[in-house]
Amino acid sequence: MPKFSGVADRDAVEQEMPYDQRDLPVTLYQFLTRTRDAHGTRNAISFQILSDPKSKAETWDWNGLLGKVTQAANLFRSLGIGENDVVAYLLPNSLETAATLLGGGVAGIVNPINPLLEPEQIAAILRETKAKVLVTLKAFPKTDVPQKAAAALKLAPGVHTVLEVDLNRYLTPPKSWIVPFVRPKNPVEHKAKILDFNAECAKQPADRLTFSDSTGDRVAAYFHTGGTTGMPKVAQHKYSGMIYNGWLGGTLLFDEKDVLICPLPLFHVFAAYPVFMSVIAAGAHVVMPTPAGYRGDGVFDNFWKLIERWQVTFLISVPTAIAALMQRPVNADVSSLKIAISGSAPLPLELYNRFEKATGVQIAEGYGLTEATCLVSCNPVDGHKKVGSVGVPLPYTHVRILHTDGAGDVVKECSTDEVGEICISNPGVFEGSTYTEVDKNRDLFAEGRYLRTGDLGRIDGDGYLWITGRAKDLIIRGGHNIDPAEIEEALMGHPAVAFVGAIGQPDAFAGELPCAYVELVDGGQVTPEELIEFAKSHIHERAAIPKHIEVLGELPKTAVGKIFKPDLRKRAIQRVYDAALAEAGFAVRVRDVAEDKKRGLVARLVKTGEVDEEALKHKLGEFTRPWEWVE
Repeated sequence: MPKFSGVADRDAVEQEMPYDQRDLPVTLYQFLTRTRDAHGTRNAISFQILSDPKSKAETWDWNGLLGKVTQAANLFRSLGIGENDVVAYLLPNSLETAATLLGGGVAGIVNPINPLLEPEQIAAILRETKAKVLVTLKAFPKTDVPQKAAAALKLAPGVHTVLEVDLNRYLTPPKSWIVPFVRPKNPVEHKAKILDFNAECAKQPADRLTFSDSTGDRVAAYFHTGGTTGMPKVAQHKYSGMIYNGWLGGTLLFDEKDVLICPLPLFHVFAAYPVFMSVIAAGAHVVMPTPAGYRGDGVFDNFWKLIERWQVTFLISVPTAIAALMQRPVNADVSSLKIAISGSAPLPLELYNRFEKATGVQIAEGYGLTEATCLVSCNPVDGHKKVGSVGVPLPYTHVRILHTDGAGDVVKECSTDEVGEICISNPGVFEGSTYTEVDKNRDLFAEGRYLRTGDLGRIDGDGYLWITGRAKDLIIRGGHNIDPAEIEEALMGHPAVAFVGAIGQPDAFAGELPCAYVELVDGGQVTPEELIEFAKSHIHERAAIPKHIEVLGELPKTAVGKIFKPDLRKRAIQRVYDAALAEAGFAVRVRDVAEDKKRGLVARLVKTGEVDEEALKHKLGEFTRPWEWVE
C-alpha cells in the first residue's frame, strides 16, 4: 500500500535512485500494456449516463480498455493521423472520451477542448493546433456540444473528419426508444466528413496496433489554458510528463484495490493526469458519473449513494463541488472513503472542517498547472495537512521561490517564508517548449530550466508550499481560469470608458468572481448597470461577465500609469467581507486590508458591538483570504 506521510517519505523515494534510472515505460501504449498485463481482468473504468445509483453502468476491465484504445489509435492512423498530427475532442465524459484521450496520444497528438467554450474559441484552438480530426457528440437532448462543434468547424477548415459519439447507447428503454424522435437538429455547414466513432472503431483490430508504436519520448497532447481570448495558449505535453504524473499517483497515493470517483472533466489536466494516469499506473478503478460530472442532473443529490454503490476510496474534487456537497446530508454509507483530494483553486478552512465533520474524512489540497503537465505538490494523504497550504513538493519536483528580472535571470533566491515567484522543474516541465507558439516561451524559464508559474508563494520551515497571490492576475472562478484582459478589452469598447481594471473578488462558493473597476472619460456618463449589459453583449464567455462593476473617479495607478490592481483587490475584499458580515448580522466591519509578506492581502477587522467569535470564524472561513483583529 503506498504511503505518503510527509517530507521524509518524499525524500526516501528520491533517494532510492535518480528518476531517469527507474524502470518506467517510455510510451503511452507501453504504459497501458504493462498495466493490462498485470491487472487484465480487474475493473479499469466505469461510466453511468444517469446519476441514479441504481441506473445502468458500463465497465471496462484493463483488457477491454486496452482493446478500445488500440482500436481508436488504429482508426486515427487510418484517417491520416501521424505522430505529429492532431486529433481534437470536444466531448463530455464517457468511455469513448477516455479511449480518445489515450488513443489520440498513441496515434498522434491528442487535443482535448472544453465544451463550455463558445464556438469562436473552439475554432481558434482547432486552428492553433492544426487539428485534422475532431471527435464530438452526435446531436442529443439537453446538450449543445454538437451544435457548437458544427459552428466551430465552419471557422476551422483544417479539420477533415468528424467522428460522432452517440450517447444513446448508454440509455435503456423506454428512454433509448424516445431519443431518435426528440434528437435535436444540427445543420451542417462545414465540409468535414462525418463518421460514427464506435462503428468505425469496430472495423479496427483490438489485439494489435496496425502501425509501429513510437520509439521514444515525444509530444503526445496539447492542452489549452484559459481559452477566454481569441488566441489561446496551448501547452505541449510529452509521454514522459504524462507517465510521471501517473507514476506519482501509483507510488504515493493509490494501488490496484482503490476506487476513485472523478466527476471532473477529461478535457482538464486534473482529471486526465493526476487521476486517469495515476489509475493506469496503479491498476486502480475510476468511476465517472454522468457526462457532465458534477454539473450532471442529480449528481450532487445522489453523490453519497454513488460512493456507497462503487465503494469509492478516493474522492477527487474542487472547492466549489465540496461546497455544494456540504449543502446536502451524508445519506449513505461512505465508510469506504479514505480521503478527498482537492485542487484547481484555494480551499477555505471552513469547508475543510465541515467536510471532515460530515464524512470523517480529511481533504488533501494540492497544486498543479497545465504548463507543467499538472502535479507539483500535495498535502500528505497519510500525514499532517496544513490547511491553506498546497502541501509538499512531490518526488523529483524542485520548487524554488525566486525574484527574477524580465528575462528570467535570477536576481534573488528567497529564504524560508519569503514570498517570491514559484518556479519549478520536474519531469512534467517541457524546458524551453512549454507552449506550441515559440514567442510565448520567451522569458518563461528562470535559468533556462525552472518554469516561472506566475504564482507568488513561499515555502515554510517544514517544507510546505503556500500560494499567496498571482503575478499574472488570472481570475480563478471555481477552478476555471479567466483572463482579466478579455473583460478589460470588452469594457474599453464603451465610448464613456477611459480605463478598466478587472480582478477576482472573493466569493464563498466559487473562490473568486470577476469584477471590474472603471474610470470614465472626461464628461462620460454611464451607470454600472449599463456597463454590465454592455459586458453581456461583448464578452463571449458567460463565466467572464463581471458580477460587480464600479465606477471610480480615478483608478489607482503606478508611476508609469499602469493600473495598480492590489489596491483594487483591497477595495473588493473590504466590500465583499463587509457585505457578508452585515448580512449575517455580525457587529464587525473591515477597517482596512493590508499587505502581509507571508499571507498576502489580509482583511483587518474591528468590532462595533458584541460578537460570537466562533460563529464569525465559521463565516469568514467560507472565504480563502486571511483576516485578523485590530484595535
